[in-house]
Amino acid sequence: MFDMAELTSVDADADEAALIQQIAWLERVKSAAAAGQARAAVLLDQHRRAAEAAADVPAAKRGRGVASEVALARRDSPSRGSRHLGFAKALMYEMPCTMSALEHGALSEWRATLIVRESACLSVEDRRVLDAELCGDPSNLDGMGDARVAAAAKQVACRLDAQAVVDRAARAAQDRTVTIRPAPDTMTYVTALLPVQQGVGLYAALKRAADTTFDDRSRGQIMADTLVERVTGRPAEIPEPVAVNLVMSDQTLFGDDDSSAIVDGYGPIPASVARHLVRVAADDTRSKALLRRLYRHPRSGALVAMESRSRRFPKGLATFIRLRDQTCRTPYCDAPIRHHDHAVPRNRGGPTHAVNGLGLCERCNYDKEAPGWRVYTDEVEGVHTAEFVTPTGACHRSTAPPPPGRPVIELSELETRIVVGLTDLHAA
Repeated sequence: MFDMAELTSVDADADEAALIQQIAWLERVKSAAAAGQARAAVLLDQHRRAAEAAADVPAAKRGRGVASEVALARRDSPSRGSRHLGFAKALMYEMPCTMSALEHGALSEWRATLIVRESACLSVEDRRVLDAELCGDPSNLDGMGDARVAAAAKQVACRLDAQAVVDRAARAAQDRTVTIRPAPDTMTYVTALLPVQQGVGLYAALKRAADTTFDDRSRGQIMADTLVERVTGRPAEIPEPVAVNLVMSDQTLFGDDDSSAIVDGYGPIPASVARHLVRVAADDTRSKALLRRLYRHPRSGALVAMESRSRRFPKGLATFIRLRDQTCRTPYCDAPIRHHDHAVPRNRGGPTHAVNGLGLCERCNYDKEAPGWRVYTDEVEGVHTAEFVTPTGACHRSTAPPPPGRPVIELSELETRIVVGLTDLHAA
């Protein structure tokens, strides 16, 4: 194995010029490592497809799950694994000059990705022309930042096949979507990816509302409030219901503890903010707050059961799994939970139980069904763990995040058994 100390060691007595040279050299090493990862990913895909062809796996199903294996090996999300594998195939099969520039440090991995992305709509022949023109002489890339690299690639693509670029832009409307991610100070970013005419029209409507409203709010506040009102149908000042989507300990709710709470689909928020959300929702007759009990393990404090309000156990179980797991349980994947599925499939004897249940995004759920993948779950003192084993035998472990609230007191073995039994009884 490579000695990592060779990369991390720095001569404390080196002068400034030597330190700059080392920083530049390490940047080239990062690019060369990305090229090596690309080669390894393509070879892995080739080996897997050959093995599956020999096993008479249908052609349409060969290579399924390889991108997720690449992602796990790189400690990255499965969606990025697809981009990594697609990037590697483009470099290996169609863009040798870009690959060479990456290997020699003339391009970073991201800038090489931009070139691959902007040329994706071209035929193989045109893509090779773009590759040679843009990266055939690596010195042409000197001084070019991300925007200039992407613009240069797009200009060459338009010259080679303008219609292909236009057609890709037309198909891009199929990718329209809305996403959410946390922002600082208990705020959130809700982002809409829209065709240009819709995006410009939406912004113009919000801007027009701000231009015709005169009160003590800023323009940005008016636009944000108008967006909320028009999408939800409820005035922005009416508190949102917080049933099921706000998880906090009873000590936090009643002010005895300042442990953070968790908003489902967002993440931790300060205790005072959580109490404020509950208070205004409970006090305002136009909204409502519903309390649902979640049961914690008496030693670990991990969630082990949920009070049932419905006779349809699968629905309640799915809600519990979503609150316990918070995001997709595949390691390094922070995608929202879309599927609630069995770790060990039902057709292999897996029970419909919280321990065997996992919250997964759609992609990860499908990938774990690929040949050679195995998932095992366990629960020790209420702490739920899942182990993902890839076809190559690599093991990746995932633990459910701890729920909000301060640690529980230490109990004896007998007391623990009694409390857990009572918990199961009340949650049934």
